[in-house]
Formats: sequence, C-alpha cells, structure tokens
Amino acid sequence: MEVTQPKIGKFSWTYGLLLGAASVAFSVMLFTMDMHYEQGWAVRIIGLVLMIAAILLGIIQYKKANSGFLIISDGLKLGAGIGLVSAILALIWYALLTNVIEPDFFDKSMEIAKVKVLEDNPKMTDEQWDQGVEMQKGFAWLAYPVIIIINIIIGLVIGAIAGAVMKNPRPE
Repeated sequence: MEVTQPKIGKFSWTYGLLLGAASVAFSVMLFTMDMHYEQGWAVRIIGLVLMIAAILLGIIQYKKANSGFLIISDGLKLGAGIGLVSAILALIWYALLTNVIEPDFFDKSMEIAKVKVLEDNPKMTDEQWDQGVEMQKGFAWLAYPVIIIINIIIGLVIGAIAGAVMKNPRPE
C-alpha cells in the first residue's frame, strides 16, 4: 500500500507566514512605542522564542498530518523552510520601515550607536567614527542575505533538535 506524505512546503509556508506575521507585529509594536532602535537581549530572546514556537508548532502539525511519523530530515527541512519564509516577510517589513516609513532610520540608529561606542571607546575620534560609518554604508546591502542565511541556520538547528526529539520513523 502506497503512503502519501504531507507536503513539507505547505507547512513551511503556513508556519513561516505565521512566524513572519508575529515578528512583524512585534516590530510594529516596538515602532509604535518608539523602541524599534532597541536591539537588546530582551528583544532578541522574544524573537527567538517566537521562532522556536512556530517551528515546533509546524513540526508537531506535520507529524500529526503524517500519521504520527517524523524523521529528522523532515524536521530540518521544516525548520529551514519556516525560517526562510519568515525572514523574507520580516525583510519586507524592514525595507518598508527603512525606506518608506522612516527613511532616516540608518542615520538615527548610527547616532544612538555612536553614543554607546564613544562611551566604551573614549579615545575614538570623530574621524574614526565617520570612517567606520562610511564603511558600514558600503556593506549595508549585505544585511539582507545575511539575515536570511542566519534565519535559515537557526531554523535548521531548531528543526534538527525538535526532529531528533520527536522522531518516529515509519516502519519498513
């Protein structure tokens, strides 16, 4: 008897869009509270918890749809797929924020960073700071692919761990 498996892509899209929407909603909340420049540990931990929850939920639902069977590679694929879809949605929001809603986002964030950097490095001159900012502007385009790659890697790790914990291979 031939067994049909559910499509991993369907679950990746569904839970990736769910995670992306939750991430964008969290970012909009930070924006409305004028905390969108805040990138402290609390913000990062909340983002990670959202990602873990979405990937676990996606894997659990996939396993249910697959008659209770799951192999580690399916967990890996789901984690990576959910991470990719959510990263794309989050980057669309980020591009909208930084180019349309608040075009001077980069300049403001650099001013906030300058205060912190000069506190930590009182010997740094304004020329050195300006030189570093110009160099960063030249590599700003790299942020988008790096964010996507990091999201996929984190998704792979979460998917691998969840897949290993929840694995239940189909008997031959």
